[in-house]
Amino acid sequence: MRLRLLRHATLIVEFAGRKLLIDPMLSAPGAMPAIENSPNPRPNPLVPLPVAAQEIVQDLDAVLVTHTHRDHWDEAAARELPKEVPLLCQSEDEAKLRGHGFTHVQPLQTGLIWNALEVTRTGGQHGTGEIGRKMAPVSGFVLRGPGEDPLYIAGDSIWCSEVQQAIQQFRPATIVVNAGAAQFLEGDPITMTAADVVSVCHAAPQAKVIAVHMEAINHCLLTRQQLAAEVQAAGVARQVLIPKDGDWIG
Repeated sequence: MRLRLLRHATLIVEFAGRKLLIDPMLSAPGAMPAIENSPNPRPNPLVPLPVAAQEIVQDLDAVLVTHTHRDHWDEAAARELPKEVPLLCQSEDEAKLRGHGFTHVQPLQTGLIWNALEVTRTGGQHGTGEIGRKMAPVSGFVLRGPGEDPLYIAGDSIWCSEVQQAIQQFRPATIVVNAGAAQFLEGDPITMTAADVVSVCHAAPQAKVIAVHMEAINHCLLTRQQLAAEVQAAGVARQVLIPKDGDWIG
């Protein structure tokens, strides 16, 4: 398995001989408005992609979309991706993706086996209380395949029982978590805080935890530097990788 962070939650994953794109946000910097009701009202994305969008969308075997908030699926992705590329998604987003003209949309209620890959949908909580209910639904995915250890992409979720259950059930060797502690002016964070990342490490002490989803969208307040300091203080720094945009892992 090899994984490349492109920006935010957008990843290239090479797994069991397949090249997968996760949660494509391909817009140029500042092309989208700031997420409203947040403490840093700057247009999004805040930073450029490390490579051109046209290069990212080439030679893909499939695209996995955890949900279609615009920082995980934007107009540029709908425009740039080949319409025949297979899209794996939560069932709630099938109609939207087909509406963009994609012809091979595969919704997951629970899971499927696709080209020798077993893809399982997992749950999560995109925040707490009323905000969390309004932000739902969201998904994560567990990937299993020949010659590979399980990979868990948790998606836009805080630390919660659904994430804990996925770790216990699938025992992933690698876990990708969306950190950044994204937050509005009111309410709790809607993605993982540093404390949440530490909880993931404690729940999966043998796993490599890759923290992404930072420094690219205006309401993500936790920086890479802050997260690195927090996991060091908690004694789990050996587990946690915090890639920069464009970095490969594996």
